[in-house]
This record gives sequence, C-alpha cells and structure tokens, in this order.
Amino acid sequence: MTWFNANTLHWPIATVYLVILGCIAAYGLHRYWLLGLYAWYHAKRRDPVPVLEKLPRVTVQLPIFNEGSIAIRIIDAACHLDYPQELLQVQVLDDSTDETVEIARERVAYWQQRGIDIQHLHRVDRRGYKAGALAAGMPKATGELIAIFDADFLPRPSFLHETVHHFADPGIGMVQTRWEHLNRKRSLLTRAQAVFLDGHFAIEQASRCWSGRFLHFNGTAGVWRRAAIEEAGGWSADTLCEDLDLSIRSQMAGWRFKYLPDVICPAELPPVIDAFKNQQHRWFKGTIQVAFKMLGRIRREPLPLKIKVELFCQLLGPVICPLMVLFSLLYYPAVVYGFDAGQVAFVGVLMILLGMCAGMAFYGAAEYVVRRGFFYGLATVPLMIAVGLGISVTNTRGVIEALFRHESPFMRTPKYNDHDDAAVRTQTRAKESLPQRHKIKWVPVAQAIFETTAGLYMAVCTILALSSPAVWATVPLLGLFSIGYLWFGLGTLVHMLRLKLAERLTDTAPTTPKPETA
Repeated sequence: MTWFNANTLHWPIATVYLVILGCIAAYGLHRYWLLGLYAWYHAKRRDPVPVLEKLPRVTVQLPIFNEGSIAIRIIDAACHLDYPQELLQVQVLDDSTDETVEIARERVAYWQQRGIDIQHLHRVDRRGYKAGALAAGMPKATGELIAIFDADFLPRPSFLHETVHHFADPGIGMVQTRWEHLNRKRSLLTRAQAVFLDGHFAIEQASRCWSGRFLHFNGTAGVWRRAAIEEAGGWSADTLCEDLDLSIRSQMAGWRFKYLPDVICPAELPPVIDAFKNQQHRWFKGTIQVAFKMLGRIRREPLPLKIKVELFCQLLGPVICPLMVLFSLLYYPAVVYGFDAGQVAFVGVLMILLGMCAGMAFYGAAEYVVRRGFFYGLATVPLMIAVGLGISVTNTRGVIEALFRHESPFMRTPKYNDHDDAAVRTQTRAKESLPQRHKIKWVPVAQAIFETTAGLYMAVCTILALSSPAVWATVPLLGLFSIGYLWFGLGTLVHMLRLKLAERLTDTAPTTPKPETA
C-alpha cells in the first residue's frame, strides 16, 4: 500500500477548479450584462445639451510630478482653452523634485505676462501624493467648477464649452469625458491598452451612467462641481484610488454624475511594460483598498439594489486576477487528477464561451461604438486577452498587498511624450528611465522570473493539450496564457537589464578632465 493515491486528489482539485471557473464565469456574465444594459439604454437615450445663461468661473487643476518632458504641453493646452479669460483660473499643482519645477515655473510666468490667471503651487513634502496636491490647491481655487487634467492629457480648446453647460442641472456633481489615445498605434502593447480602455469608456461608463448606477470619475479629463467635492468630505489619500473613493462618497451624498461619450480628451498610453505594470498595480490595489473602506458603508446605505450590486461587482472585480493565475497554475493537475476526458472537454468549452467569447463580444462592441469597427475589435481581442493575462500577476500582487494592508507610495506612471506622429515625438525615454536605474528591487525581479516560469509551464500545457483531442478546446486560452506570461516576464527582465547596462556604461565612460587654472 502506498501513501499516495491519485484518486484522493480527484474531488479536492475538481472542487477548487470548478469554484474558480464559476467565479470567472460570473465575471464573463457580467460583461454580457453590461453589454445588455448598453444596448437597452442606448436605444432609449435622449440626451439634449442644456445651455447655461451665465457661464461659471472654472479652475483648471494640473497635478504634475517630475514630468518635465510634458509639463509645457499641458500648461499650454490649459491656457489655450477657449473660455472667457476673466472666468478661467489655472493651477499648476507641482510636487516635483527635479528640473520640472523650473520648467513649470518659467512657463507659468510666460502665461502670466500674457494676462492668464495661472498659479504655480509647489509642495516640497508631497504629503498625500496626487490627492494631497488636489486638496492643497482647493483653498486657493476661485472656480465654482474644477476641471482636472493629468500631465499626459491634451484637452482640446473646446473642452470647457462642451462640458460646463451640463452643470445647468443643479444636481450634477461631476462630468466625465471619454479618453482617446495619442499613441494608440505605437506598439502591440499600446494597441491592447487602447482596446481595454475603449471597453471601459464606451460600454462600462455609458451603461452605468444611462441605467442610473454609480459612475466612476477616472481621475482626469473631468469637471467637478466644487460643492460636490466639499460635501463629500474632500480628497482623501488613504487609498491609491482617490478618484474612485471620492466618486462613491459624492454620489452617496446625493450628487449625480454624467458621462459624455462624444466628448473626447486625448492622452498618452504607457508604451513600456514596466510603466504599464506600475499603473495597473496602483489601479487594482487602490480599488481593493476602496472596497475595504466603502463596502460596509455601501451595504448599510439605503441605496437601490441595482446600485449596490454594481458597486460590489466593480470594487471586487480585481479579484478576478488572482483567480486567473490560480486557474492557469491548476490546469495540469486538474486535467490529470481532477476530471475525466469528457469533463475536461466540457470545462474547456465553458472556458471559451464564458471567457474568450465574453471578451470578444464586449470589446468588439466597444470598438464598434468608438467607430473603429466591430471586426477590428474582434481581431485585436486575442492580443488584448494576452496582455490582460500577462498583467494578471502584477494585478494579483496589488490585490494581495491590499488584502494584507501593505502600504506603498503612489507610483506615478512615467510619461514619455510618446506620439503616433514621429514628427512631434521627442526622445525622452532614456531621460524618464534614468531615475529608475538605482531603484531596481528584488520584488519586480522575482515577479518577472515567476511570470517567465509560468509562461514556460503554460507552453508545456499547450503542447500537451494539442496531443489530446479531449482538451483541444482549451488550446487557444492556454496559448494566450503562455504568450502573456512570457511577454511580461521576459519584457520586464530585458528592460531591467538594459537599465543596468546603461548605468554601467555611464559609470565607465571616460570623462574629460577639466583644464587647470592658474
């Protein structure tokens, strides 16, 4: 008699795997549900644009941090907004610790000489990070409305005229616009990110807004009524998603939000894997932090059930990432010990229908809505899924850190002044990467090694699945898992090696001796 019996693993592995599959299926069904909401309410949509008899005073806040390559661009864009000069105030909320301070100060002085009411507010402690900067600017803000733009955005001159009139309704507390992408075509990574964001803005935001559910301010490219910020308690820095936190508190205070899908604000997508990882880690970790902070209060508040359910889905959505990682790692044990051939085939079909098909329908519809074409969306879905699976390890780390209340600073997403138009693109990538050279730590290295190992493991699983007709249905998803993990794991390791090589070459480069002076 041996101590190990494969039959003893059947029920535990099958149960765990089916529970994980059920959660993933619920996530896929939620995609279908949002699509249904969009189709139903879009057909009924009647959205006349109101007109304010008297334009309100607007304060434009520009939070920046060590973004010298694009500081001038966003300051100029804010000062070029087509709005009465006597009703416009611009605040450059600068937390920088490098030459960005002087760049911003000089540009502010340039526009002050031309009669623009613009201030350069520089903090030295960066307490509260972005939320702290926005809060610090409020006492000196003179506007009834507050427009917020991150440094990598490029609002069009007509932006305020397209948004402020919606505040004719006294119950509107915030107006959010749709993001577009300056460098969508730069690489496969930016194309996939663009599809992700198109799905969020074209389908998620629209369906939530039109169906009377809570809307999420996306941190930028939106306009707030000052009273909606103050009555909700103001900006709070106790989570990494200060925008989501304030959005929920403000709407629970009775304010309504509005989403304008036809008003776009172009922005830059992170063109480098490391930058994309930093951004996603912050978003997913911050969302779980907001869930810890707000779910109990949401449950107790006398809100309609549809709002509570959607908030729970939104705030707990990041949990899908650790489930996907577990799902991939348990695939081989489940096939070998958990199910027979027929059951494996059934599970594989469910994976396709509730996983990939949900993504294809959701993001294909999103690309159709933004007028890039349904079939363009379908063609990019495999790429987008590979990126989503590849980033799942980073997002899982963010979720786990939030669950264990691990504190981490607000890591801003590096900006590269990266455009599809090569004529206006500047060579700033090396400059942006230099401050990170001495900050390579064991956590991202260990994560990249894990991603690479997981990618090789999934490649082996894909080959094994090809050899067994019963599990052929799982091959597409297994292959995408392998591609995604290897892409992000090897991409990170190569990026780090390049930084270390550049650092070593810089350190060993000969220096020209200074001439002696008498």
